[in-house]
Amino acid sequence: MRHRGPEWRNTYATRAAVTDAIVLVLATAVATVCRFGFEPIRSAGHYSSTYLLISAIIAVSWWLALTLYGTREPKIVGEGVDEYRRIIRATFVTFGCVAIVSLLIKSDLSRAYLAVAFPLGLVGLLLGRKLRRKWLAKERQSGRRTSNVLVIGGTRTAKHITATIDRSGTSGYRVTGVWVPDRLESLNEWLDLPGRFVPVLGTSRTLADALVISDADTVIVSDTEHLGHDGLKSLAWELEGADIDLMVSPNVIDVAGPRIHLRAVANMPLLHLEEPRYAAASRWGKVVFDRSLATLVLLVFSPLAVAVMIGIKLTSRGPVFYRSTRVGVRGETFDMLKFRTMDVGADQRTSELLSSNDGAGPLFKMKDDPRVTSVGRLLRRYSIDELPQLINVLKGEMSMVGPRPPLPSEVEAYEGNIGKRLLVRQGITGLWQVSGRSDLTWEESVRLDLDYVENWSMARDLQIIWRTVRAVMQTKGAY
Repeated sequence: MRHRGPEWRNTYATRAAVTDAIVLVLATAVATVCRFGFEPIRSAGHYSSTYLLISAIIAVSWWLALTLYGTREPKIVGEGVDEYRRIIRATFVTFGCVAIVSLLIKSDLSRAYLAVAFPLGLVGLLLGRKLRRKWLAKERQSGRRTSNVLVIGGTRTAKHITATIDRSGTSGYRVTGVWVPDRLESLNEWLDLPGRFVPVLGTSRTLADALVISDADTVIVSDTEHLGHDGLKSLAWELEGADIDLMVSPNVIDVAGPRIHLRAVANMPLLHLEEPRYAAASRWGKVVFDRSLATLVLLVFSPLAVAVMIGIKLTSRGPVFYRSTRVGVRGETFDMLKFRTMDVGADQRTSELLSSNDGAGPLFKMKDDPRVTSVGRLLRRYSIDELPQLINVLKGEMSMVGPRPPLPSEVEAYEGNIGKRLLVRQGITGLWQVSGRSDLTWEESVRLDLDYVENWSMARDLQIIWRTVRAVMQTKGAY
């Protein structure tokens, strides 16, 4: 089977290699100048020639280490931390080898030189890859630099995979065909998705036919049962040499990587899934972190808070704070505090505006809500109205990061597993806040909250806080 993968992969890898080389040359050059200045380099003296040679050897060795550790492989490009992890690993290996060789040959290599070259080079490499990711994400959002995917398996799972990939937007994949190898397809059968025309093929087509029709360079096997006994192994052999990526979907959705472990049992690769981690979100470490950060933020933004209170009092009648009854951890209710952004009595007018509801499910959202005051609109745009919730955090009623605090009326409408959102403290921010805020549908908001509950970690909290700062500054989805 002859096939060539997308040309952009080779182009991207080549450009990344060139960028890496430029960064390493600059890092070693700057280290030389920092250690010896410009004069020894101009004079072409002993130190100059020696360190120019050393810099060249280090830069080449470092660049080769990045290649050997596969830092430019297409499968790690664009998403995840594996690319960064490999760069860090290659850098430390290079640094270790330089130190060992220097010790063995008894070379008096300058520590100041190494102290500049390696941190500067590592930061430059990581920054270069980060910038390339941003560029690649924009390209993928525009429909470029993507890989076409043929899903092998049942239509139900294929539909879910397609919808999930489409929702991502920057994954770099696009499902262009489905092949069900153990049943006949219907005439002109397509995957049932709005705005998408993904052909569904069956036994009347071979794998080669399906790849040609879908123009796929990637295969995702969603249901191995459709391939029969040893079918996956035969499929791998059939794709051998065709430059087509083969992946298997374990149908494990919204489970974070640290909870998934590959185990070999009786020579069979099995996925071991750890239990949900929500219990750890109630331990003392998170409580101490929440209250310490809340205290710090309150102290830093206290002048702003005072200015906001004065502005609210001067521009509209009524209290400065708005108290909203919310349901917290284990179903206990509490009064969530916010700066008042609406006219007094706005809650009683909600029924009049239901026809203009922009929200979904039990949520009420309205982009141009007439009840919002002029000052309130500004506060909402930058989420300043949520500052008083830091008091809720200090009282132990909320967390800095967690699911969105629901109204009692929302909780009454919960069905199925949605109630698991109440297993941890609700947060000022969360996955819902950094993934679209008010632009999210009800289903997406619930999915993100459950994802957080099941896959909690302290590192994830820190990541969400960082992403929240960026989302607030961009004012995306806030109204």
